[in-house]
Amino acid sequence: MTTTLPTAPPVPPGETAPPPASRRPSRVRGFVRGRDGDPRWVRPSLLGLLAATGLLYLWDLSASGWANAFYSAAVQAGSQSWEAFFYGSSDAANSITVDKPPVSLWVMELSVRLFGLSSWSILVPEALMGVATVGVVYLAVRRVVGPGAGLVAGTAMALTPVAVLMFRFNNPDALLVLLLTVAAYGVTRAVEKASWTWLALVGVLIGVAFLTKMLQALLVVPGFALVYLVAAPTTLGRRVRHLLGAGLALLLSAGWWVAIVELVPESWRPYIGGSQNNSVWELIWGYNGLGRLTGDETGSVGGGGGWGETGIGRLFTAEIGGQVAWLLPAALALLVAGLVAVGRARRTDVRRAALITWGTWLVVTGIVFSLMAGIFHAYYTVALAPAIAALVGIGGGLLWQRRGLLWARIVLAATLAGTVLWSWILLSRSADFLPWLKWVLLAGGLAAALGLLVVDRAGRAVAAAVLAVGLIAGVAGPAAYAVDTATTAHTGSIPSAGPTVAGAMGGPGGGFRGAGGPPAGGFPGGFQGTRPGTTGGFPGAPGGAAADGFGAARGGMGGLLDAQDVSSDVEAALSQDASSYTWVAAAVGANSAAGYQLATELPVMPIGGFNGSDPSPTLAQFQAYVESGQIHWFIGGGMGMGSDGGSSAASEIATWVTDTFPAQTVDGVTLYDLTQPAG
Repeated sequence: MTTTLPTAPPVPPGETAPPPASRRPSRVRGFVRGRDGDPRWVRPSLLGLLAATGLLYLWDLSASGWANAFYSAAVQAGSQSWEAFFYGSSDAANSITVDKPPVSLWVMELSVRLFGLSSWSILVPEALMGVATVGVVYLAVRRVVGPGAGLVAGTAMALTPVAVLMFRFNNPDALLVLLLTVAAYGVTRAVEKASWTWLALVGVLIGVAFLTKMLQALLVVPGFALVYLVAAPTTLGRRVRHLLGAGLALLLSAGWWVAIVELVPESWRPYIGGSQNNSVWELIWGYNGLGRLTGDETGSVGGGGGWGETGIGRLFTAEIGGQVAWLLPAALALLVAGLVAVGRARRTDVRRAALITWGTWLVVTGIVFSLMAGIFHAYYTVALAPAIAALVGIGGGLLWQRRGLLWARIVLAATLAGTVLWSWILLSRSADFLPWLKWVLLAGGLAAALGLLVVDRAGRAVAAAVLAVGLIAGVAGPAAYAVDTATTAHTGSIPSAGPTVAGAMGGPGGGFRGAGGPPAGGFPGGFQGTRPGTTGGFPGAPGGAAADGFGAARGGMGGLLDAQDVSSDVEAALSQDASSYTWVAAAVGANSAAGYQLATELPVMPIGGFNGSDPSPTLAQFQAYVESGQIHWFIGGGMGMGSDGGSSAASEIATWVTDTFPAQTVDGVTLYDLTQPAG
């Protein structure tokens, strides 16, 4: 009697079969030496990629100082007060929260509690998140196509300019991108064996991402759910039940913090920044939710044309193109080509599932970014980077495996040629930046594209050389922007990657750049405030403002989009007898307050929150704080943004202060002593 051993499923031409179970390495040996079936170059290449990414993201990190001082001040507060930690308060005395959930702050606050307050302790966790994201993109792509494609995808992720920017910055976007990338990897693992545990983990990860940046995290949910519903290798009923369980996991992991904050009486917690009614629920659906799509954001700074022209071409404009779109056309082309390559594979094919996972992420999020009429900044597009990188790796890997087929070679060649031509256009927008580079990559890329047409006839060494030249030409443009980004200090609320681009908002180090200036000639609604000694506000200021309390301060725009530099004399004045007060000072706008708080490491009340338009505190509340001796100084010169229907409480407070209390000037900064009424 003979025994027939089961045979492995056939492997498509050009693809590599996985090693048999007996040859698969242990976890320890696999970490050190890689998988037994891997070529020797795989593990050293991966470690080299991660090391190079770490160097790029950590290089001279402290040059950016507090980066976004709005969030750094909240980190400082949370490192001193567990209540501020839980709520995400802007100050340790818990007057108001930042306008986002607190999870991204928690990571930085724990770092500060361990290592002390510094630029490094705040920014290093973000850089490490970037390295982790590159590693997860590699793992996700490798799992379905192979290590070579995984390295291509990881490299594309690491060198995306906006990714370099945000993983060296302290906005919530770094943690959001890491969580969603791990969730996408989890979808692949869940689909492989219809694993409800992996799918539940995906739900938890997206729920935590919701507590990082609210509704933006949910843009991937429809695509992820569709992939599992279609491709998981189990019955339809079981697939539906697994999805319902994952949905419950998402709801619980996203909703517990919201429920607690909503149930705690308002008098027991800080005001919810970004809302007009002191409600997280309003923040979810308004300022950080549907209002971003429609532009109808009460208390915000307006939308529509004020934040750039909407439309499908938005991601390719001077404002956005150099940030993230270098490989965007290639990703879309390779998504379609990859789906054609897998053809009529079985329903449960993991390659098709992976393409749809990353493809729906890219398409849905890209369309939302293109059409949203509310507040939109170029750095938001970092959320597209993992999907672009993964699709380039998966689609390119599938076609390279099929390079014996004429159509696959034509698509590869056309994609590479289109990529280098698009890179030439993007580099031309920054004409003074390495003017020779666009010609070198164009020549090399087109030569490699021609080589791809006949690569099936070449030997292995020639094919490898053609592939290497093509890959280098494809990433040379974003790599140059990435290095420029990493070697430039970035601060403020609107940072931008890469060199100056004519006609684009933002610029190296933050702020605004290029010939175009701010969108629509200025901020939507104008600035809220006045210069000292004038009456009436800047155009668009709700309720106007009076005298010095709400005007342009030393440091110019610093009080609006960035923290101001604080001299030792001002710091000493604010710190005087600090233990006698709940807040050593109050200032209009969270960015204005942040600079003074970070300098003194003492609570400074940010009147009106980030935009200066939140009704926190009201005039009556502020007067009560002053009467009870809880605030020492009012800092003149704070600025808020003109808003759409927001509160005028900040201008009322500024008017009352300037009419009631004596002013003194300390090193160019006007201070009002709230303990010394003028009578």
